Amino acid sequence: MQHVAIILAGGTGKRVGGNTPKQLLPLADGRSILEHAVDAFEMASAINEIAIVMHPDWINEANNMLERNSWQKVKKIIPGGTERWESSWHAIQAYKDLTDCSILLHDAARPFVSQEIIANVCEALETHPAVTVAVPVTDTLYRIDKDKVADIPPRNEFMRAQTPQAFHIDIIEKAYLTAIQKGKIEVTDDAGIVHKFLPEVPIHIVCGEETNRKITYKNDL
Repeated sequence: MQHVAIILAGGTGKRVGGNTPKQLLPLADGRSILEHAVDAFEMASAINEIAIVMHPDWINEANNMLERNSWQKVKKIIPGGTERWESSWHAIQAYKDLTDCSILLHDAARPFVSQEIIANVCEALETHPAVTVAVPVTDTLYRIDKDKVADIPPRNEFMRAQTPQAFHIDIIEKAYLTAIQKGKIEVTDDAGIVHKFLPEVPIHIVCGEETNRKITYKNDL
């Protein structure tokens, strides 16, 4: 099975602030968040190809990035959509004609994903059509009613989602087609699309890592 990594960099990173999308901001070594995310999949032996989904206004920057890096697996730069799910859908459409293929959808804002996570996800795809990455919840959770605690559920029933989230291409395409036909997409990630619109498909969980954190706010840098 071919494994294609999709690096989702179509957002503008408004929560970080400033005029530059967060995925283009530098880390301590001067290279951008996006470059670190791509590097991780470039180094992964199980990954056959990489595509970057980029905000249309920043396509040129993505092309410049390709020129200054020695990536061999990046084959496509795909314009993103106005919503996250649209960016995923554009990527799915770009690869829907491949057979015996899976895609790993990864947030560019998670530049520290490990080789172990990527390898474990690809291995899980050999026997599972849908795979997500998650870590156990360590904080107490409150279910709230306005500004009051309504319930305190047992935290061992919960995990925090990470990426990559990976799927056999026919499964994720079918889930998105069903969602689009229904005309109301309110989930926040790709596993949510499969869970809601193809509930008969089990989603296997690969254990994530705390270091696979998401850069969301300015302080995260």
